[in-house]
Amino acid sequence: MTPSATTATTGATTTVPRTPGERAPAATAPGPGPARSRTVPAWVWALPPVAVLALAFLYPLALVLQQSVTPDDGGGVSLDLYADVFASEVFRDALTTTVWLAVGSTVGCLVLGFVLALVIAFVPFPGGKAVARFVDVFLSFPSFLITLALLFIYGSVGMANGLWTDVTGAADGPFHFLTTPWGVLLAEITYFTPFVMRPLLAAFSQLDTGQLEVASSLGAGPVRIIRQVILPEALPALAAGGSLVLVMCLNEFGIVLFTGAKDVTTLPMLVYSKAILESDYPAACVVAVVNIAISVGLYSLYRVVSRRAGA
Repeated sequence: MTPSATTATTGATTTVPRTPGERAPAATAPGPGPARSRTVPAWVWALPPVAVLALAFLYPLALVLQQSVTPDDGGGVSLDLYADVFASEVFRDALTTTVWLAVGSTVGCLVLGFVLALVIAFVPFPGGKAVARFVDVFLSFPSFLITLALLFIYGSVGMANGLWTDVTGAADGPFHFLTTPWGVLLAEITYFTPFVMRPLLAAFSQLDTGQLEVASSLGAGPVRIIRQVILPEALPALAAGGSLVLVMCLNEFGIVLFTGAKDVTTLPMLVYSKAILESDYPAACVVAVVNIAISVGLYSLYRVVSRRAGA
């Protein structure tokens, strides 16, 4: 019997005879489909955000840096401006004031934030969850708003001085510290403490309560539990929050301005004074570059600490 081949036609199947020894035709490979679209290189997608970043941030910073090394007499690039600014007593006082205020505020925020976070996380009381949520809301408040509230309470004509004069009949109240460095310190601690509490509350929420129960069953008191169980777990969050607060306190401008502390000159206030009040733009740019360098260094430290803390 002669083998046959079967071909399909539309609506029917036809058998075509094939001679002996004839091989069946090889299956035809499907034709090539449409050419795949070439993928866009990744660097092309990076161009728009890099361009926006360069125009909005890097270019102004480059202008500040250029102005800081360009004297007004047009003598070319020179570091004489840096030497003059560094040699001035005003700059050294501003740098010292900035550093000690930032460090003092950070220490105060760490201590107060740790205590408040402990109470919110481990001491049950009505409204505890609402207070924890309020901490998140507080982070969105502008710094001058907190300073304004402190002025209403402790200002020269504030509530505290008004109550004192009403009770004692004195012509003036005793509270005049807001216009001193201590007033700036209080305002910064008040405003920046929630920035320490937030990572602490997140760390406390992940703490195994079984460790606390075991330590308590073994006779450990509250102070020992905090020192040996809670504090080691909270150290990464404390380091991350403290680093962030230190950076922000270093660049704080609104609090110092709104307290009216005329004798308190920080680096941001010195930039404002040189640029706006004295029209000495090269000196203002020098101070700004120094402030930026310190801020970037501390921010790099903050990122390292945050990465290690998993924040």
